[in-house]
Amino acid sequence: MKITERTYNKNEVVFFKSTKANFGGLSNMAPGYSLRVNDIIIPSAEALYQACRFPLFPAIQQEIIEQNSPMTAKMKSRKYLQYTRQDWEEVKYSIMYWVLKVKLSQNFDEFSKILINTNSKAIVELSDKDKDWAAVEVEKNLLVGKNALGRLLMQLREEYIHNDNCVECVQPIDIFGFLLYGSEIETVCSPATEFENNLLFDLVQ
Repeated sequence: MKITERTYNKNEVVFFKSTKANFGGLSNMAPGYSLRVNDIIIPSAEALYQACRFPLFPAIQQEIIEQNSPMTAKMKSRKYLQYTRQDWEEVKYSIMYWVLKVKLSQNFDEFSKILINTNSKAIVELSDKDKDWAAVEVEKNLLVGKNALGRLLMQLREEYIHNDNCVECVQPIDIFGFLLYGSEIETVCSPATEFENNLLFDLVQ
């Protein structure tokens, strides 16, 4: 997945920066969106994304996931950047989109409501310096950057919100070494779907 730099008019987009402001729930740093992958509870989308950097190092993944704060999880990962998977730059956007789908499937009511409220406007993460995941205001109301997170959120909105597609279960990405705590990452389902599957399994036993 290749993402190139774009420009945006700040007055024509939905932008987010602070998690406490309007549309702050779009940020991976937003609290209150816990995830469950391979029966492991993960406090935030940011923690899950950062853990995916280190598939061959379960202890590093655990240290990241044990952080209650998304920002602390990100800071912990920076201590171990030398152990980042070698193809990270090639797979990081695909991994992030998978993380966003997991976030939507397991927090559908709250997260979908925010996406619906963006209507069809461009979504932009606003940053002081990050031109990769976000965009920077280079002059008044002119935003420049790859805005990768915002564009993945727009893709998510188009695929699942505007087209009314179900996101009950999210399949793992077909990449080498997609691991959590030493085990292959399995299909991730919404809590309701998981409950129904478990109930059905119990009935047929």
